[in-house]
Amino acid sequence: MSDSKKKGGFLRRLFRRGKKERGGEETQAAPREAVAAKEPAPEPELAPEPEPTPAPPPAAPPPQAVEEPAPEADAALPEEPVQEAAPEPEEPAESVTRDTPEPEPASAPAASETAGEAAPEEEQARVEEEKSGWFSRLRQGLSKSSSALGGGITGIFSRRRLDAGTLQDLEDILIQADLGVDMAERVIARISKGRYEKGIGPDEVKAILAEEVEKVLKPVEQPFEIAPDTRPFIVLAVGVNGSGKTTTIGKLAAIARAEGHSVMLVAGDTFRAAAVEQLGVWAERAGARFMSRETGADAAALAYDAVKKAREDGVDIVFIDTAGRLQNKKGLMDELAKIVRVVKKLDESAPHAVLLVLDATTGQNAMNQAEVFREVAGVTGLVMTKLDGTARGGILAAIAEKHKIPVHAIGVGEKIGDLQPFDARAFARAIAGLDGEGA
Repeated sequence: MSDSKKKGGFLRRLFRRGKKERGGEETQAAPREAVAAKEPAPEPELAPEPEPTPAPPPAAPPPQAVEEPAPEADAALPEEPVQEAAPEPEEPAESVTRDTPEPEPASAPAASETAGEAAPEEEQARVEEEKSGWFSRLRQGLSKSSSALGGGITGIFSRRRLDAGTLQDLEDILIQADLGVDMAERVIARISKGRYEKGIGPDEVKAILAEEVEKVLKPVEQPFEIAPDTRPFIVLAVGVNGSGKTTTIGKLAAIARAEGHSVMLVAGDTFRAAAVEQLGVWAERAGARFMSRETGADAAALAYDAVKKAREDGVDIVFIDTAGRLQNKKGLMDELAKIVRVVKKLDESAPHAVLLVLDATTGQNAMNQAEVFREVAGVTGLVMTKLDGTARGGILAAIAEKHKIPVHAIGVGEKIGDLQPFDARAFARAIAGLDGEGA
């Protein structure tokens, strides 16, 4: 792994927790057009010398840039994949393995040559602009939850005096948002303390709610660390079918590739042909290696072969997709345990991370899933998806309060940029319907 990669996990850089690397080059991937613009134009082909004529030949048009075949473009974040045909099948009973050439980092002048006295201020301004843009997307993604909460709070406290009935209505709204009974009781206790005669406005109620949500979420706000000295870094992704697990893996792979890491995606959910095809599309678009087997093959054997291949080829990160059939808890437990067991034969410390992907739209079912997968798979971190599709986004706070699982990232949309690092304060203020960072 290069020195630049050793400075932090790839999600740390995606989440703007790190600094510029590679001699001042931006670590976050630029849009596809920007990357293409930075590519050096290929040398034009030499044309045969023209026959001498009395008049000078007309000026030849500038040579058109030849589209590079893959490496540099792969460094850009790909567009969201759509269902496409599966890759061409390989020989039966053998793994399908696709390799993609590694992108060569673009050469950049030393930081001292490119960064002047204003560089720190410019970097700070860029970070603040990005934070502002992300908060706007977060607010939009959580609009269903914030509308239900904020609208309900405004409706209660704009027209009524603070009394027992008002507090009961507020508690009902908080519980309906899946914030949990304990959270609701703490908010009610703070609002009611010494305020019956003074009264309270909706904005103050929202501020109290945001503070209580942040208190619960702040301890579990943790970036997804990639150990710099562990190669390959093996990530086991778990979650029920339909939670967005395969898509999340694909997004993480695209982000890692855009930041210069070599990645392998392993289609371990061998009983779902659609999941294998979808992961194959992500691998192709992200420029990642891909391994799969025929439908119904042994997932543990595939995982073993994939990790062995990754070790031989010096791959940085391996994401292993897994099945998520909760209707057969014992079968799920046995399959995950077998995958872990065979991978440990190659690396005793593997898997180095077990990511649980939860679908926020499932509400209290997500709470149950967290409990099951924590028991059977030893979950080390959580990614919650589809928060834009529910008015009950408070379930994340309820899960954090009960299970204390680190939260690495949240998804509030379909685009890769909508998968962002988890920020407890921003989340709490967005779900309460407040603006910006606050005081």
